[in-house]
Amino acid sequence: MDTSSPNAIVDPSVSRRKFLNLSALALMGGALATTSRIWAASPVEDAETANIMPHTDGAFAVAPLPYAYDALEPTIDRETMYLHHDKHYGTYTKNLNEALSKVPEWKSKSITELLANIPSIPPSVRKTIRNNGGGYYNHSLFWRWMTPHGGGTPEGPLATAIDKTFGSLSAMREQLNKEAASIFGSGWAWLIVRDNDGELEITSTPNQDNPLMKGIAESFGKPVLGVDVWEHSYYLKYKNARPKYLDAWWKVVNWKTASALYAAAKPSV
Repeated sequence: MDTSSPNAIVDPSVSRRKFLNLSALALMGGALATTSRIWAASPVEDAETANIMPHTDGAFAVAPLPYAYDALEPTIDRETMYLHHDKHYGTYTKNLNEALSKVPEWKSKSITELLANIPSIPPSVRKTIRNNGGGYYNHSLFWRWMTPHGGGTPEGPLATAIDKTFGSLSAMREQLNKEAASIFGSGWAWLIVRDNDGELEITSTPNQDNPLMKGIAESFGKPVLGVDVWEHSYYLKYKNARPKYLDAWWKVVNWKTASALYAAAKPSV
């Protein structure tokens, strides 16, 4: 059940002019967050300082959408984006912080450190941090994996790697869609850079798990691109037609974010 989040970023009753001004500022921040400089070394730790996953005084904060609620229409409708961001994501953030308050020795850890060490977290809060920490991380990137000016094709090293691994972009899209459509229940499909050899791989995880969770996920690596197939991400518009949502989602994919994440995750030669 959804609960209201005290961390909600934008009140939907604000004036249209104020809303657009706030959105413009968010877009500027989004552009900065996907540059190689911001994402150098470690995507998420540096992203936290860029307001993608804000972490201050041991608490995580809801990051603002980098565009207006209705900016992804007609692919994703305004109501879905509002509920997905303010309610679901807001609640994950709230629950994560409440769990961390019970284990103060873990509050200084970054979100990637928390997720990579789930088996070591005290059992009393382990499940809550796994579910809500995963939800916080996954969604913080998901907003940046989409843009009103999305679609098209990747460029540079990511495009070359996709062609090398899958044969073509269309083949990679088909494989990722198939992986996402076959998830039983809720979960995520991912394009990752594998930790063991630096190669691209398509994989999936249930619920809010992700490939950072060593000892839990089947494939370990750093996410380059991820698509949410929880019903709350598409059901208002697409009902039970998950494949239609997946086909449409590529129209809003932000290849700049994916390319920056790939560049940061790819081991140096």
